[in-house]
Amino acid sequence: MSLSDSLYQEVLLDHYQNPRHHGRLEHAHLHEEGVNPLCGDEVELFLELEGNTISKISFWGKGCSISQASASMLTDSLYGKTLDEARSLLHEFKEMLLEDKEPNFAEEYEDLESLEAVKKIPARIKCATLAWNTLERILKKNH
Repeated sequence: MSLSDSLYQEVLLDHYQNPRHHGRLEHAHLHEEGVNPLCGDEVELFLELEGNTISKISFWGKGCSISQASASMLTDSLYGKTLDEARSLLHEFKEMLLEDKEPNFAEEYEDLESLEAVKKIPARIKCATLAWNTLERILKKNH
């Protein structure tokens, strides 16, 4: 295992064991559920908005470490961002995992690069993209 693989595993494990923005938002303006029927992973995203800015964001879910860590990273990355910034980050994230594009995230999003390692196990890509696909449905409803 390379040093970078080890660091990526540490980031994933940290987000799984200490999820950011975990729980349900009672008064969310936007809410969507996502399920991976192949493995049973579940995620719910909750967003509260002030204008076009995500003022609160959280997730609730159950499933494998990759799906839950990815949801934690998503919420941590999007807190305080605009819906347009969320769309841009979603696009960049999916390019990294689905189109094999080299990640070039801004420093504030560098934890997301740890999910690039999932490409080595193609069956787990759906785990890593579950929360992001759920976000995509939210954003399509609110363009």
